[in-house]
Amino acid sequence: MRFGFLMYPGYEELDLIGPWEIATMWQTYANGPECVTIAETSAEMRCAKGLITRAGLTYADAGTLDYLLVPGGFSAFEEMKNPATLEFVRQCAREGKAVLSVCSGTFILLAAGLLEDVRATTNWKVLARLREAGVEVIEERYVHDGRIWSSGGVSAGIDMTLAFVADQAGPEAAWTVQYQSEYLPDGRLYGSVSTWDGAPAYARRPG
Repeated sequence: MRFGFLMYPGYEELDLIGPWEIATMWQTYANGPECVTIAETSAEMRCAKGLITRAGLTYADAGTLDYLLVPGGFSAFEEMKNPATLEFVRQCAREGKAVLSVCSGTFILLAAGLLEDVRATTNWKVLARLREAGVEVIEERYVHDGRIWSSGGVSAGIDMTLAFVADQAGPEAAWTVQYQSEYLPDGRLYGSVSTWDGAPAYARRPG
């Protein structure tokens, strides 16, 4: 079993690194899949906040993946025009078991043709844009529909990936990952959601 993490210039760091941490904890402590990073080339790339990264594999040598995670960031709207990336994502969808997106990475799935008749979510700033593209948008922190998983922005990918572990390997494996990573968020909100222009439905629900 192999879990691929897509990299491209300008991706949002935590979109990838948060899920990577959960997935590699799964690999290490609960017999999860091998985790690999993949990009179009082996060149270094600068992320949205300036971190420099380099993928371990390219599209040409990635091989078959069981799962693929696609991060977002403002640069996703440029990457969704990249034919090589779209074909790679389509190939992973054809050959693999699941494709996951974080934040605006959802738009790369959209451009690859993977969201037809699929419910999905994305970063709260572009929920309307996803609706306008004809997608049935569900304003939850993450959404699972068939082989497609999508999440809201940035940190939401952590919750999605942990739920994905539970779905694929069971609640005990997910608890092992949660415990080892000490991912026990306290749910505290700083400030008032009532002042948050554009807050998604899940954030507006009473605690």
